[in-house]
Amino acid sequence: MTRILSGRSGRLASFTLAAFLGSTALGFAAGTLDVAIIGEPPTLDPMMSTADVVSIVTQHFYETLYTFDENWDVAPLLAEALPFISEDGKTYKIPLREGITFHDGSAMDSADVVDSLKRWTSVAARGKSVAGMIDSIEAEGPSVVVIKLNKPYSPLLSLLAFSNSAAIVVPQEILGEKLSATVGTGPYKLIEHAPDRYIQLGKFDGFKSRSEPASGSSGARMQTLDEIRFVPVPDANTRVEGLVSGQFAFADSLPTEAYARLADNANVEPVLLRPFGWPIFAFNMRKGLGTDLAIRQAVQAALSPDDMLFAAFGDDKYFVVDAALFPEQYPWNNEEGKELYAQANPEKSKELLAKAGYKGEPLRILTSRQYEFHFKMAEVAKVNLEAAGFTVQLDVVEWATLIERRGNPDLWDIFITHSPFLPEPTLTNLYGENSPIGWANADRDAIYARLTGESDPIARQAAFAELQKLVYTEVPFYKVGGFNALMGKKQGLTGVAPTPWPFFWNATLGN
Repeated sequence: MTRILSGRSGRLASFTLAAFLGSTALGFAAGTLDVAIIGEPPTLDPMMSTADVVSIVTQHFYETLYTFDENWDVAPLLAEALPFISEDGKTYKIPLREGITFHDGSAMDSADVVDSLKRWTSVAARGKSVAGMIDSIEAEGPSVVVIKLNKPYSPLLSLLAFSNSAAIVVPQEILGEKLSATVGTGPYKLIEHAPDRYIQLGKFDGFKSRSEPASGSSGARMQTLDEIRFVPVPDANTRVEGLVSGQFAFADSLPTEAYARLADNANVEPVLLRPFGWPIFAFNMRKGLGTDLAIRQAVQAALSPDDMLFAAFGDDKYFVVDAALFPEQYPWNNEEGKELYAQANPEKSKELLAKAGYKGEPLRILTSRQYEFHFKMAEVAKVNLEAAGFTVQLDVVEWATLIERRGNPDLWDIFITHSPFLPEPTLTNLYGENSPIGWANADRDAIYARLTGESDPIARQAAFAELQKLVYTEVPFYKVGGFNALMGKKQGLTGVAPTPWPFFWNATLGN
């Protein structure tokens, strides 16, 4: 979250407004939108990362066959239409749009799509999750791609539509273990990447928009801005200051205590997404303390989500203490396992530690201050866990470093992350056996097979309720609660849809 033409991303120890002001003298176009993001993306290859900061940036220059509309229904993007699906649910025939041009001037055809999808199934976390179910991906003429499965897999279109660990389409010529260039089909193309300073995008003159009305990230994508510049700003308060002072027209992931200040400022306005998502303590089930069920249950028994959420967000209008893995307005909402949530029971935790034969080994919690609410929850969790008898080691690193380290099971026991509430449970990569936590056993596999193999919505919801119950008994991860996310924008900035992954085609800068 690597296709970077202009250089590898570095690591930023600190960012000041003076540093940003220094970059404004480089001669950027007057119609440039400056966006403060939480840090330097660890890659510009969205196949290679599930980090939101990668999705936010790369969706502007890479596109997928499908996307989501404002109701989170799958809609065609590079595909001409929704696919023909065989009666047995195992063959998907996907018609492609014609006249689509890549940023290098070459025309997109079925060969590019086939080879892009094959790479996705071999390198992307979400692609690998479905690879074993795919018998073949083949072209049927220049404008049709056929995917044949060995068994029905109901979330396939949602996976193909998601901008995170994305099934992007790129020219055959740049494909490899690493992409050799940054070449997509999107409305904007990469102009310059100065690591830790900015990622500058400009209009792609050969872009061909869809004609349908804009809805979510589907439909028309208009190039209303000359340029978009994403600026890594790891410190949340600096993002607030940059927005208020006018350096940024949009700022992502702001601390909730800044809401009143933004609301009272005539030049900016808060953007509150509710409900947004859920903070997660994810366990390492491959190596170390997290491989012991009693240890994981001891952590679950000790934690007080009320205290963690108050510390992180300060006011209960920004969060909800809730066991369900989906909020009430989602069809996936259920109450299975809720008796094991919010226990805040150090004595029970001590009993479980004794059962595990725990000898005081450090419980290594990997977190970052670039998402300040992660760090605040980690501090409270440390207190909860130490009261139960754990020795706790907080490893506080940059977000890009956390993403890198969580791929090495020797380096951590818990990492703290969060996810927006997604339209499809299987888009949450924690359930897949290829996720960093490595959760796989016979019970999980059987339930997951039903969840992904059923096409009937009611049957799928029942399977997910069983999966939620298993989450609380096996504790592969811990849902802290639900939260609302704060972003901010300049007054007069219009055309930015409220979404966890803000995009800026169709955006217009007012005075």
